[in-house]
Amino acid sequence: MVVIVFEIFLLTLLVITAVGIVRSRDLFSAVMLLGLFSLQIAVIFFILDAADVALTEAAVGAGVSTVLLLGALALTSDREARPKGRRLLALGVASITALILIYASFDQPRLGDPQAPVHQHVAPWYLEQTPKQIDVPNVVTAILASFRGYDTLGELFVIFTAGIGVLFLLADGSGRGARSQLPSAEAQGLRHHLIPRVVGALLVPFIVLFGLYVQFHGDFGPGGGFQAGALVSAGVILYALIEGEASALRVLSFRALAGMIAAGALLYTGVGLAGILRGSQFLDYSVLLADPIAGQHLGIILIELGVGLTVTGVLLTIFHAFAARAQKR
Repeated sequence: MVVIVFEIFLLTLLVITAVGIVRSRDLFSAVMLLGLFSLQIAVIFFILDAADVALTEAAVGAGVSTVLLLGALALTSDREARPKGRRLLALGVASITALILIYASFDQPRLGDPQAPVHQHVAPWYLEQTPKQIDVPNVVTAILASFRGYDTLGELFVIFTAGIGVLFLLADGSGRGARSQLPSAEAQGLRHHLIPRVVGALLVPFIVLFGLYVQFHGDFGPGGGFQAGALVSAGVILYALIEGEASALRVLSFRALAGMIAAGALLYTGVGLAGILRGSQFLDYSVLLADPIAGQHLGIILIELGVGLTVTGVLLTIFHAFAARAQKR
């Protein structure tokens, strides 16, 4: 009963935050509210036992996305232009959409109902076969990294392609030399603010360490390459905000980030090709070692590492691209 009351409170707070985002004309306030909105959604995901999704939402939605939006805000005005006409039409479309969604929700099964259709399709087979074929405690990781390895490979290349597309859009054509003109770390960052500097210095190592834990512990608990990449990126971005972008680039240069992006995709693909070379199928990890289960474990660790490398490289490269555009303004 307490959990239900807390969920209702969070959903109510979520609606209030959403209304505040829509009504706010100050874009900085809207971005901060969006970060708060993502944190609330992450808490709801945790309550619903979707810890993997909650980690991603907290790191990407409340962390990385907020920083990127602030970077975009530095390139434009901080006030939203007032809309011209057709407000009633927009209100009507939004109201009709909301009513359709509410009506559709009446047909949903009860939360946690074991007889729900989703639990009667392939879920029982996954739960039965995972201990036998893969033997990892986290069934979600087993499904995403092994049973549905093709889907995860496709998602990885979607991120890879999206990163390239964003870089093409944000490229300023200034080349390597423009980076030598960046201000010093002290001038760029927040070192002159005592509280962010002290708190950030304490948080950055733990954020990166937790990201590595999520990376290599994803087969035993919530986590994996996507979540770990987002967490490590959030830690490095926080370091860049405190010490300045130049200091962050000395830790992970553009060349290193480009190498991470390519190495992650190549590692995932290479693990798949290794299965073919050993006489089996693409992305069949069981043939990587003499023991099929040990081979599955090795394959999952390697492809998750590839995902983590690419996600980290793409997110940090996009952040630096935004930062470069903001400095040129």
